[in-house]
This record gives sequence, C-alpha cells and structure tokens, in this order.
Amino acid sequence: MTDPAPAAPPRAVTRPAPAAPLRAVTDPAPTAPPGTVADPAPTAPPGTVADPAPTTPPRVAAHPAPAASPRTVTALAPPPRTLIRGFRPGDGPRLVEAWRRSAPADPVTAERFRSAVLLDANFDPEGLRVAVDGDRVVGAAYAVRRLTPMSGTDLEPEQGWIPFFFVDPAARGHGLGRRLLTEALDWLHGHGRTRVDFASYTPHYLLPGLDAGTYPEAGGLLDSLGFRVLYEAAAMDLSLVGYHLPEDVARRAARLTAQGHRFATPTDDDLVPLLALAGNHFTADWARAIRACLASGTPLDRIVAAWDPAGRLVGWAMHGAYDALDERFGPFGVLEETRGTGLGKVLLHLVLERMRARGCHSAWFLWTGERSPAGHLYRATGFTTTRVFRVLRREAAG
Repeated sequence: MTDPAPAAPPRAVTRPAPAAPLRAVTDPAPTAPPGTVADPAPTAPPGTVADPAPTTPPRVAAHPAPAASPRTVTALAPPPRTLIRGFRPGDGPRLVEAWRRSAPADPVTAERFRSAVLLDANFDPEGLRVAVDGDRVVGAAYAVRRLTPMSGTDLEPEQGWIPFFFVDPAARGHGLGRRLLTEALDWLHGHGRTRVDFASYTPHYLLPGLDAGTYPEAGGLLDSLGFRVLYEAAAMDLSLVGYHLPEDVARRAARLTAQGHRFATPTDDDLVPLLALAGNHFTADWARAIRACLASGTPLDRIVAAWDPAGRLVGWAMHGAYDALDERFGPFGVLEETRGTGLGKVLLHLVLERMRARGCHSAWFLWTGERSPAGHLYRATGFTTTRVFRVLRREAAG
C-alpha cells in the first residue's frame, strides 16, 4: 500500500586534489521541471560531484599537479525525482497494473476501477493524485468529497475521504507514500474538508478500512499523519457446501407464519416500502445499492422480504446486490422492534438456502460489527471472521 518514512539518502562525494582539473566546466545546477513536488532540487544532478566546482574560468584547461590521486567516497545516488499530479486520460490501465503490484492481496480489475472510481459522481481528476516516474505509474492516493448528496441535499461540507492509496514496491523507501497522502489531504483541506476518513467512503468503497495485518507499513504511516481508529469492521465467510435449512429455523419460520407473518420475494410494488425501510431505518447507501442492482437487471428473487401480521414490510435479506456477485450476502435488516422474534434468523437462512440452490459455494460480506446483534447472529449461523478493517479518521487542528 505504501511505505515507511524514508531516511535521508546518502550523497555521493568526491574531493579532488587542490590543483585545477582538466577542462573544468561550471554549469548552473538544473532546476526542477514545472509540476514537480515537495523537496527542492539538489545543487548538483544526482550522481555527480557534490562539492562546488573550483573557481577556474569556464572551459579553461590546466595541467594537473603531480599530487596524490583524489579521495573518493562511493555512495548511492539520490532516488530519481517522482512527479505527483492529477489523473489524466491514459492513466487508468497503468494505475490498475500498479495497484496489482502494490496490493496483490486486494487486486482490482479495470472494470471495477472504472465503476468505483471513474464513473463515481463525486470523482474529481485532481483528487486522484498519481505518482509517475517517466511513463511508469508508481503510486496513487485518491481523495474525494461529495459533489452530489447521498440523500436529500446534504453534501457533508466538512467531510472528505481517502478510499485508497498505494506505492509500487520498487518505489518504496523514499517517502513517496507520505508525499502522496500529504497532497491528498492538502487537496481536501483546500476544499474546506476538516474531517477525513480512511477508507469508508460510500457509495464506492473498495475496502471498508485498513487491514493492518496485511498492510502494517500503511498503518504506521496513517498513524504518523494523525489518523486514529474510529471503529472496526469485520469481514466474514461461510461455506455453503452441504448447507441445508436447519430444522430449528424451519420450525421458527412455521411458527411465525402461523402468527400471520409472511416471507416471500417482493413484487415490483413492494420495492417502494422496501427502499423506504432501507433508506430511512438503516443507511441511504443500502437503498442506493438495492435500487442500482435492480435497475441493472438483478432478479427480484435475490431478495426475501418479511411482512408482519398487519401487512407491514418489516425486514429483508438478499444477495447479489454489489457488483452482481451472487456469493456476496447483504444488505440485510429488520426493524428493531422485531428483533428477538427470530425473524432475522429466518430471513438470513432463507436467503442462504436460495444461494445454495443457485450453486453458490460460499456466502461472504465485508462489513459488520463483530459485537453487534448482526455479528452475533452471523457467528451463531457459522460465519467466521476472515479480516478485520480499521475505519480511521483524521480531524484537522482547530
């Protein structure tokens, strides 16, 4: 993902004998090209003599004195300058390849990058800071703020997000990750964002937060920049090989049905109260995800809804809502007043049964609270935690 803060690179130093060198030439040190970032240009090009040239006039030849040969200290030259700039057409394929090299545990496809980043209504090319070395992309940090509200008219004017950043392994160790994140934060602050979260951006988060076990260096860097843990999100998986509806769940479903509850695939007209339930009682992003997947052709039978004896829609569970992935479970919610009745447990298992019937070998999701009521239900069903993500926040100094 990124790299630790660098140590100062060693300088190559050559100290010539006191005599005038052959054909000593004095040229001004090169200035950094327009658009380069951060550190001032060195006083001599990388790998050349670090001490100032002698005072011999330009292009004047002199015979060397018969003194001892110069003392030479050999060291690595400073790393080449890396340009950081906003996203430009043509960067996409190179960004995807650099991402794969940098985060092989979480690779991204061109299609997913396009849908989650480039087609996001809040995407601003200048917010995607791209590090390039020649024609090679070697890192990126994505900063985003709301240009369109999730719901209503709220643009969350103080809130910004950094959904991801990464540095190519070959470019690590020189402070590039810090430079990228600093530019991303400066860009957000320039747009009035005083609170920045990593990486829980909706509607298009790629990961819920930082997996510190997989990316410890990224955790250290974010901490050094003032990010603190807000909460943790657990990703869970369940094997569906050999799954069948448990007998106790079948009995609970029959008992609830006898009391007047109903479990079924919603009709088109049922989507109106379903979206209202998701958006008003849970999150606007859940309502958006359901609406988007159905509009793109996801069949209604991916959803099981529940109605109470009065005919009110009080809960639902589903799969296939995100990126058309049949094995991804959720979103899933029931009204708080129905909790403890077993209604949520029945909904969960009815969807798992449908998933198995469709040939799914597993069910998984990225985000729940391990100690939440949903987390307890998932563990009781057999889900196990596969990753833990830290949702981080940085508050600007007041």
